[in-house]
Amino acid sequence: QVQLVESGGGSVQAGGSLRLSCTSSAYTYGSYCMGWFRQAPGKEREGVAAIDSDGRISYADSVKGRFTISRDNAKNALYLQMNSLKPDDTAMYYCAADGVCGGSPLERYEYNYWGQGTQVTVSS
Repeated sequence: QVQLVESGGGSVQAGGSLRLSCTSSAYTYGSYCMGWFRQAPGKEREGVAAIDSDGRISYADSVKGRFTISRDNAKNALYLQMNSLKPDDTAMYYCAADGVCGGSPLERYEYNYWGQGTQVTVSS
């Protein structure tokens, strides 16, 4: 069982920045596909960014140019740098992982392991 723990959420004003972190208990973390998802009240959980074991990155169109995903395999860590935040970015953000990298890295069904989430609130 892989455990994921997110941190770094908070409240910021529009235009501000936050950096989310996720630590993983996976023994072979470097081989895992990792993703960030978010869920706003009343909405479906959606993929935000993903990075596979070879470092290939995918972003949702809504965050391209503003968010940056990265990983540090030596620390079993995943990051999401979020800049130019907008009120529409307000959501619970989740870290996700899977030992098999599928063809749709921004889809929920690609991941078997999930963290508990960290809240991001952006005020106008």
